[in-house]
Amino acid sequence: MSNRRQDALDYHSQGRRGKIAVVPTKPASTQRDLSLAYSPGVAEPCREIAANPEEVFRYTARGNLVAVVSNGTAVLGLGNIGPLASKPVMEGKAVLFKRFADIDVFDLEVGSEDPDDVVRFCELLEPTVGGINLEDIAAPECFYIEETLKARLDIPVFHDDQHGTAVISGAALLNAMEITGRRIEDVRVVFSGAGAAAIATAEHYVSLGVRRSKILMCDRAGVVRTDRQADQTDPYKARFATDEPLDSLADAMRGADVFVGLSVGGAVTKEMVASMAERPIIFALANPDPEITPEEVAEVRADAIVATGRSDYPNQINNVLGFPFIFRGALDVRARAINDEMKMAATRALAELAKLDVPESVERAYGDERFRFGPDYLIPKPFDPRIMLWVAPAVARAAMKSRVSRVQIDLGEYRDELERRLGRGREVMRDVMNRARRDPRRIVYPEGEHERVIRAAALVVSEGIAKPVLLGRAERISETAARLGASLEGVEIVDRLGDEERMERYAQQLYRTRQRKGMTLSEARAEVRRSVTFGCLMVAEGEADGLVAGEDMYYPETIRPALETLGTAPGVRKVAGLYMMVTEREILFFADTTVNIDPDAETLAETATLAAAFARRLGIEPRIAMLSFSNFGSVRSPQSDKVRRATEIIKRAQPGLEVDGEMQVETALDPEWRERVYPFSTLRGPANVLIFPDLNSANIAYKLVGRAGGAEAFGPILLGMARPVHVLQRGAEAAEIANLTAIAVVDAQDEDPLPRS
Repeated sequence: MSNRRQDALDYHSQGRRGKIAVVPTKPASTQRDLSLAYSPGVAEPCREIAANPEEVFRYTARGNLVAVVSNGTAVLGLGNIGPLASKPVMEGKAVLFKRFADIDVFDLEVGSEDPDDVVRFCELLEPTVGGINLEDIAAPECFYIEETLKARLDIPVFHDDQHGTAVISGAALLNAMEITGRRIEDVRVVFSGAGAAAIATAEHYVSLGVRRSKILMCDRAGVVRTDRQADQTDPYKARFATDEPLDSLADAMRGADVFVGLSVGGAVTKEMVASMAERPIIFALANPDPEITPEEVAEVRADAIVATGRSDYPNQINNVLGFPFIFRGALDVRARAINDEMKMAATRALAELAKLDVPESVERAYGDERFRFGPDYLIPKPFDPRIMLWVAPAVARAAMKSRVSRVQIDLGEYRDELERRLGRGREVMRDVMNRARRDPRRIVYPEGEHERVIRAAALVVSEGIAKPVLLGRAERISETAARLGASLEGVEIVDRLGDEERMERYAQQLYRTRQRKGMTLSEARAEVRRSVTFGCLMVAEGEADGLVAGEDMYYPETIRPALETLGTAPGVRKVAGLYMMVTEREILFFADTTVNIDPDAETLAETATLAAAFARRLGIEPRIAMLSFSNFGSVRSPQSDKVRRATEIIKRAQPGLEVDGEMQVETALDPEWRERVYPFSTLRGPANVLIFPDLNSANIAYKLVGRAGGAEAFGPILLGMARPVHVLQRGAEAAEIANLTAIAVVDAQDEDPLPRS
């Protein structure tokens, strides 16, 4: 415990103090920059906003700025510690907003416990921000503050302590209802705790379909009843007062279907849990210690579904699943409020997302634990990148439908915009996938029995980017898919070993192709039994449009049969490998990263041509740098001479290409320096296609830029094949397989642009 305490203190104090900073988003390095950022240039957007206040969203950060406001009167687990001591929590909230939804935050701690002071403070703040997140304010004052601000302000106001728990636990409740076969209108729900979160959650459950008469709320004095003295309740608790003759929490829990704990650790005993209905649903959400632990529940009820607020147990009810994405959707349609319809949309979106296959990147973040919809996985995990893509559009749609939005947006385009917020790489691949979706092609996967390939096939179908064909035994594939929870709907399975007619036909074709290269018919029959060769022959025979393989094979094991059966494209001597490296600022293409160990000048020139063609297929105009350790003959050696000759070859063969070399990498990427020192260079602007002189340098570079430079690497992409073939790195994840599948589909579309039925 002492180490954890010191770790936390070090985390907040070391380096730059605190957890957040303000950084400029526009250049401010020259006199011109400063004249535009401030005086006199800043006067122009000021005039525009004065003439039309809505222009503030165009010319300032207001549309992406949220204020986290607290007076520190009810900090989770710490109580009334005041505004100063609450500041680390509010900074933490700012980090979560930025990390999960790319929303900027000012954390503002108000030095008053008077609710009217907090209201007035927020009113004066309205011109600065696009929304206000109220945080850690005690009940019942928090109800008054939020209700008053909602009535007075024209921006979203959201008290996360109330509604965050309501939205997230509501999603868990919907899925628990489905798993246990209950109807929501029939369940009896008991709350331990009657503060802000409990009351808001109970109201949200009523909106979901729980009958108000079937909700029992308990506070320190016991069950909230209609005959309670006025000084023991308030108008908010009174909404859930019962006339049933029940006194204690133990009384209330007898026969209950659902327990929701928003009180204190240890409030529930095993005997109380034992008295609940069959397959009880227990949300013990007190932090850091739940009302009852999952281990204690398991001792008396093996049939219970349990959720807590902790990350070390299944089914963590974590508010970070809600507030960043609710605000994201609200801000992006310039909503005037966050209403019940928007909260309900968030709940239902989270509930539906939990039923989908979980990306491997999420499982890896949790120690490679498997997550499948069921009693131990009711809601998504916080690090699931799909949450923003599901919740924010749902919230935006609800805001537009309920008429609290200032603008109407196209939700398809909005989803693409959200992809861009998740990273430039996702933006690039989203464009590729959109092209693939327009005309999906049949892509064969030789390793069809492999778990990741099965998951990828299900993902490919759900994204609508291809028609996957899995090679393997149908029974084995179906068993694995069932265990993974992956749908095989829309996936074709081909048991090659059980199709003797096709095997013989392929063997004869392979024999005709390779008989003058030493292959006998018996050797051809043996070779087509290999799944990768069989898959390549499917492509060669037109029974598939492309192939993706290599999940469980070494790179040469896939390339060799592909070359022997399909060969290179017309005019191509040697294939090459490429990685697309995506940073926050740019997209770079690295070649040859995977195939040719020590290419000659002709091969380098051909690699550059192939890489340029690939960049153009993605809509990017290539600027090619032929890399070396020297600049334009500054050092003479066989290695640099080779690169110079390659540059001459490509310039003669492809005079329309923008290419130059040999040059060092900084010369390639810094056009101002290049123009100053080497004004004769024919390359204009920063290079985006980098051709390396050998496999050593290329392979090291892409891995270094990915690991140390934080770039996203997409590939390897095989260039120069006669038909679309892409070879995976061993151990590729399902999402990576899906990315290469989309590229294979786009390749196939370019080869044969006529849409397939």
